[in-house]
Formats: sequence, structure tokens, C-alpha cells
Amino acid sequence: MHPQSKPSPTGLPTTRTARRQGSRAARADATLLGGLSVDEFLRIHWQREPLLVRAALPDIKPPLDTQALIELAQDDSVQSRLVTSFSGRWQLAHGPFEPDQVPSLRQSRWTLLVQAVNLHDDCTNKLMSRFRFIPDARLDDLMISLAANQGGVGPHLDSYDVFLVQLWGKRRWRIAPPGNDRLKPGLPLKILAQFEPTQEWLLEPGDMLYLPPGWAHDGIAEGPCMTGSVGFRAPSRHEFLREFLADAAESPGGPDPRFGDRGRSRTARAAEVPVGLHRQMRRWALDWRPTEKSVNDFIGRFLTEPAANVFFDAPPRLNEARFFEASRRAGFQLDRRTRLLYRASRFHINGESVAAPRLRPARKLLQTLADLRELTAHEAGQAIANSELTQLLGDWARAGWLHPANSRMPP
Repeated sequence: MHPQSKPSPTGLPTTRTARRQGSRAARADATLLGGLSVDEFLRIHWQREPLLVRAALPDIKPPLDTQALIELAQDDSVQSRLVTSFSGRWQLAHGPFEPDQVPSLRQSRWTLLVQAVNLHDDCTNKLMSRFRFIPDARLDDLMISLAANQGGVGPHLDSYDVFLVQLWGKRRWRIAPPGNDRLKPGLPLKILAQFEPTQEWLLEPGDMLYLPPGWAHDGIAEGPCMTGSVGFRAPSRHEFLREFLADAAESPGGPDPRFGDRGRSRTARAAEVPVGLHRQMRRWALDWRPTEKSVNDFIGRFLTEPAANVFFDAPPRLNEARFFEASRRAGFQLDRRTRLLYRASRFHINGESVAAPRLRPARKLLQTLADLRELTAHEAGQAIANSELTQLLGDWARAGWLHPANSRMPP
């Protein structure tokens, strides 16, 4: 939340408040990053070298207890996996799970992995927000793993950056530099065929290990434990183009010419591809060019598109008067599942693109909402006074993307 201070005329924090916020954030980041500033961490370690930080999050407590995490894994809107290595045999099962399918913590060699817990729990979402020194467009989710003694998923590597935060109990991590990505055949998991660790640590609650992409790692629980894994989004060229071209095919824009061959002569070879047909299709493929606007809009929609299993709790009927009155008193906050990004004069939210409001103060308010994921009561009042923003925020509230701060919609 914003500090309680007199707002500036634009509704943004004053320079003095912003400086105080920045100083407080810098101290918190230095603790999180082992005494390094964010700039130092990004220059020395990000996508280069691992970093172990003891007591990165001192006095940390698990955002969820074991029972709550197991109950999340029973929800069909939550991605979860159960990895076991009983008697040395690796097995993988996908959720949702029945209560009796998750073993007791008294039984060793199993791990429950629950993906994107930040989308379902406010405390977990708050923990993940500590890593917003990396842009939201890159920040993906916070997975929590619950492991019994000797539980793990085998030596493996990720194609993205990851912060491994020990939430409860102890886990021993061994790591190895990139260079060997061959997998053991015939297993349900991507376990490395060769793993020769060069460093090893035992992490206790509050300790954190950062690993760049490609670094092999193997985490083994020493007694029951819980670990948070903050992962980052790193789209591949193939993934991006596959989605972009599919989107372009659905909305090509402009005329859609169809092949024709009026006046052609009788064919002598029925199975041969006609020269004119091949030439026209080749020309369509080589001459097609997306517009700059279509590319920019798709990038924003692509980066904010919710996962297939993400559903918003839209109010059955929105009482706009009560919604805006509650927001005037408390401010706005984005739903924890909402992705809101902006670039230049366009805003992108949950897979949709929106033109920026015409007035600069209104654009600034939307940028503040995106950056801080909330507006103060004063800022909400300014937003409600703008007809463009009122319409937009009302639409987002009806979709369940936005709520009055610190509350759900009143009944």
C-alpha cells in the first residue's frame, strides 16, 4: 500500500514519498540478494552465475500449511503433479488428486508440486511480488513443492531463471554448470543421464538459491520440507511464432482473395500441381507482411494471456454505484490473477489490448495501477471522475479482473 502522505496533483506519490518507498525497497532487495543491489545482482548473476543467499527472507513462514497445499492439489483448476521414487522407481502422476492419493509425510521419497500457487493465495502472491524487480512480462509464477524425507524430482535443468526459496524444513541442493543435457530414456520425468555436481548446500528456512537457465540441479529433502520456486517466462521463437501466425490466420484483415483460373486449358496430368496454383500460393506466403500495429498488439496480448486453467470470479451482477463507492473509500486493486502491461499508448490486460485514455493524467493512473497493482482511494476518485476510465474499470470489474482494495465485491 502507498504510505499515508499528501498526494501530488496527479494522484501519484510525491517525490519525497517515492524516494522513501525506493529506499525501503532497496534495503529489502539488498537483504533478499545477499547485500547486493538489484543492479549489482543483474550485472553479476542474472543469466550468468548462481547465487546462494543465506537468510534472504528471515523469519519466513510458509504461505500455506501442508493441508491447504494438498487441498489446492485437489482442485481441477490448479496444475499439480506427484513425483514418487519408491524402491528407486520414478513415477509421475498429474492432479487433481483425491485426498487419499497423496502419501503421508511419514512415508519417504515423494514430492507434491503445485503450480502457480500465487494465483490462488494472497500470501503466496505477496511473496512473489518481492521479485518484481524483474518485469511482470517475464515473471511467471510461484510453484510450491511439498516433499517427504528424501523426496525430489531427480537431477534436471530448466530453460528459464529460477529462485528456489526454502519455506520450511531443509533441502540439500547440488548444482552443475550447463553443458550436459542428455536425458535418461524411458522415464516419465526429464532426468539428466549424467549429473556431476560442482557445488552443494543445505538450505534452511529463509535461504534462497538463484539459478540461471541451463544450470543442472538436484534437490533432496532432508526430512519433510516445503520449497518455493519462482519461475520466469522465457518464450521461445517457435512458441511465439506458432501463436502469432495462428492469430494472424484468424484475423487477416483486409480483402481475402481466392485463387481462380478462368480460361485455363484441359489438363493432361491430373495429379500434377498446377503451375498457376503453386505460383499464387507461393506469392501469398512470400508477400504477406504483418503490420507493425498487429505485431505490437499481439505481443501485449500474448504476454498477458492467462493460462488455460485460469478462471476469474466475475460477479453475477455488478452494482456499479456500490462498486465505485467502495473503491472511492478503499481504492482499486487488480485481481491476483490479472496480468496488466503497457507499452507506449497501448495497455494489455488478460489477453486483450486497450487504447490508452486520451488525457495524460488518466494514462498515468492506468500506468500506476499496472505498476503498483493498486490505486489509493484518492487516485481511485480521480479515475472515477474520468469517463473513459470509469467505463474501462467498470468493464474490468464485471469480468472479475479488478476489485475494491482489500475486499471482494460487496454482494
